Amino acid sequence: MPVFNAASYLRACLISIQKQSLQNWELVAINDHSTDDSESILSEFAATDSRISFFNNKEKGIIPALKLAFHHSKGNLITRMDADDLMPIDKLANLQQVLLEKGPGHVITGSVAYFSDSGVKDGYRNYEHWLNGLVQQNNHFEDLYRECVLPSPAWLVHREDLIAAGAFEIDRYPEDYDLCFRFYEKGFKIIGIPETVHLWRDHPDRTSRNNPIYADQNYLDLKLYWLIKLHYDPQRPFVIWGAGKKGKLMAQYFLKKQLFFHWITNNSKKQDINIYDQILISPEDLDFDQNLMILILVATPSAREEIEDFLSKKNKQRGKDYFWFC
Repeated sequence: MPVFNAASYLRACLISIQKQSLQNWELVAINDHSTDDSESILSEFAATDSRISFFNNKEKGIIPALKLAFHHSKGNLITRMDADDLMPIDKLANLQQVLLEKGPGHVITGSVAYFSDSGVKDGYRNYEHWLNGLVQQNNHFEDLYRECVLPSPAWLVHREDLIAAGAFEIDRYPEDYDLCFRFYEKGFKIIGIPETVHLWRDHPDRTSRNNPIYADQNYLDLKLYWLIKLHYDPQRPFVIWGAGKKGKLMAQYFLKKQLFFHWITNNSKKQDINIYDQILISPEDLDFDQNLMILILVATPSAREEIEDFLSKKNKQRGKDYFWFC
């Protein structure tokens, strides 16, 4: 558990861990150069509970903190925690039960719930509903490129599998999303359980709100890095579907990399126009009998339903023939 200036919430977080119905756990917390009372709170809890230890980060940042914590951990089953959040009382018990049943090669997750003293903003509530929908359907990797499908504090995995996936040794942000891609690359299966396994606290100082490593551009850069690594095939042309801001950014990236692509749009006003010396065409003008990798950068819900219906009629499968990027 990385800890940076979390004193306002840390005590409640630690108590929620101590109250777990499964009591056989260890917590390795890393104080990441906090300037508030975080270190003294960690020291207080570590002095009275032998299951809790903490260390001061010699470097700076979440990834070095996670590396250090993992180095000091001893458990065979690993999860991570955020210092401003809460654990439901049966979180560890529920995750452990299913992981031990399924065995190595599986990542167990569950539902999440946001809470806030000032009310949860629509963006976070929508993300919560989307994540919980993935849990219900157990189809996380089909939406791998849309958003981070595995919340950083809401999974449990065998230590050997985490090591096989590179653990926290990869210096690439956003680190939680990058780990999702590495689990996918290794062929692990994500299993969702219906129980709520994490209580996410939304507040103005939350790291994901303020740290530039979680800016939108970094998410797109990470998606494109993994897209080329995992799905580039010269015999399987890319198709960019959408000519908005993100579609244009992807087109610029492909042109810079000198990668061939088709560019399509439902917007009749943009069809047949030239952008970056590329002519946009209608979906009806593209031969979908080809072995294509279709990348969809269209955000409006009505257009999403229309595109899903169109691709279904073309016998294209989500997560195999096409991915949503927003």
